[in-house]
Amino acid sequence: MPAPIWWLLALPFVAGACLPLQAGINGQLAKQVSSVLAASLISFAVGTLALMILVFAQREIPSLGALKGLTWWHWSGGLLGVMFIATAAFAGPKVGAVLFMVLVIAGQLSMAVTLDHFGWAGFREAPITAGKLGGLLLIIAGIWLIRRS
Repeated sequence: MPAPIWWLLALPFVAGACLPLQAGINGQLAKQVSSVLAASLISFAVGTLALMILVFAQREIPSLGALKGLTWWHWSGGLLGVMFIATAAFAGPKVGAVLFMVLVIAGQLSMAVTLDHFGWAGFREAPITAGKLGGLLLIIAGIWLIRRS
């Protein structure tokens, strides 16, 4: 596999850096409106508006035929997003940014290892290795260390 272009490495890093900020903002929003679900709705409404502007500006509107061809699981990504946003708004402020994010990372990597191992959801098949399991165990040890401090 050729070396990725620098921005292919920087973009996920920057996106990941935005997650704890997003959790904090949504936690404060939930506090301000006295509702985790209302804060999640506001967050998604703003995101939906931004995406609508981008989709229309880029003229990337999907056809009705393409939408009809979607299966139930194609629609589930939005539900998973709701789960994350609501969880971040609720749990993030209660456990703190560092513990929240290390738990998120542990969950992400556990699912990523599973997706790669089985080649699910369009990912290329890459079997679980001792190194990957070792890395997950180190993250779990990190959770324990962070929780103790």
